[in-house]
Amino acid sequence: MDLLNTLVDKGLRRELPTREEALAVLATSDDELLDVVAAAGKVRRQWFGRRVKLNYLVNLKSGLCPEDCSYCSQRLGSKAEILKYTWLKPDDASKAAAAGVAGGAKRVCLVASGRGPTDKDVDRVSETISTIKEQNEGVEVCACLGLLSDGQAGRLRAAGADAYNHNLNTSEATYGDICTTHDFSDRVSTVQQAQAAGMSACSGLIAGMGESDADLVDVVFALRELDPDSVPVNFLIPFEGTPLAKEWNLTPQRALRILAMVRFVCPDIEVRLAGGREVHLRSLQPLALHLVNSIFLGDYLTSEGQAGKDDLAMIADAGFEVEGTDTTTLPEHRRPDCGEATADESDDAEDDAGELAATVAAPSDDTRRDLVSVRRRGAGTDLPPNA
Repeated sequence: MDLLNTLVDKGLRRELPTREEALAVLATSDDELLDVVAAAGKVRRQWFGRRVKLNYLVNLKSGLCPEDCSYCSQRLGSKAEILKYTWLKPDDASKAAAAGVAGGAKRVCLVASGRGPTDKDVDRVSETISTIKEQNEGVEVCACLGLLSDGQAGRLRAAGADAYNHNLNTSEATYGDICTTHDFSDRVSTVQQAQAAGMSACSGLIAGMGESDADLVDVVFALRELDPDSVPVNFLIPFEGTPLAKEWNLTPQRALRILAMVRFVCPDIEVRLAGGREVHLRSLQPLALHLVNSIFLGDYLTSEGQAGKDDLAMIADAGFEVEGTDTTTLPEHRRPDCGEATADESDDAEDDAGELAATVAAPSDDTRRDLVSVRRRGAGTDLPPNA
């Protein structure tokens, strides 16, 4: 297939595909799916080998957000029956983080609901970051606290934050359809502030909100222009009690095509399979490992994920390995103060469509509302976390 050969060649050279080529990936048929996955898999292995980075979420403050993001179970006016609690104490947050680290997580992501942190909130999170780093040697810490005000990014960096997450979520043209309390430019500005302060930028998207193929391509190209180090790809979890509760637009096959498109546009960037993978990829989750090089371990912010031990078994069964703390995630040319591009731990093994076919379970297009499970364990509860 000429399109895939072209995209592989461009991916190995870190060359941006055209918008038409990215759109063409999303338009491929189910009969071509394994060819698409195999092609994107070559690009993934060139820059990341067979390593899978594990990340672990700690929800520092859950619910009662004043923003009206339609996709979010913590939004203003949400009737989703999620856990709601105020700030975790630093020691409690560190204990939650330690569970993820013990399960193999290399990065801990500290998240708090809200428009953005106050200066007092930044002090609180800074103390939490210090506590986690003191008690978990070598762990990376990413903060996700909403829109940043002047000077806050620098304070988080000084406290030890390695990265800051703030997703663009959807295209600029349709952003007003999902949120009215802030706009697309606010999100771009926060990512840029994090980068200017010396933090690794983490910014991604949410697919499945009723957007068009053009919207998906637009947001991924906007992310490429921002040049974050990691791009989380979330698939909408349609929580009952939110405006998008009826948006069941994804099949496992479409989810894989979206991941492949992101890999072609962001060949040497950490692409992370994030929220909603269990709901929408279902039995095809192992195939996604040929496209992404990073996943979340265990539960998410307000929903439960696959059991941590099952995540680890899936990685091993698919022929991948968990990335250790002694390995740098990004290829050498994307690291600070580095020289020319080199392939990082490229894998000579050929993952052709025949090999991939052996891992495919029969897909189902049936809506699986039963797979949306509200988190009732871990942070903010007396029950042990899933890690």
